[in-house]
Amino acid sequence: MEHRVEKEVDRLKKLFKSIPKNQLDVAEGLITQAARLRILLDDNWKDILENGEYEKFSQSENQIPYDRKRPIVENYDNRDKTYQSIIKQLTELLPRSKPDKRNKLLGR
Repeated sequence: MEHRVEKEVDRLKKLFKSIPKNQLDVAEGLITQAARLRILLDDNWKDILENGEYEKFSQSENQIPYDRKRPIVENYDNRDKTYQSIIKQLTELLPRSKPDKRNKLLGR
């Protein structure tokens, strides 16, 4: 797993290489966390595909089993929200692109 995380860290560093140096310390922590989450998300997704989102559950032998969302699905949803939040933070650290000529002509 650690090797997969390292590969994802490298991929993300290439994507976010234009983050200014003064924000790099923050960015590196976010990149590492995003890489870990991405690997966990991938593994969770494989499990969900193989085993489904729901399982039969019963609190006792006398109770009729019912369908409930598997705990891994809740984990996946929570991790996905966190991953999206981190990627948004990283994107916001990127330098603002300069408006193109068309925007200048349109008065934007």
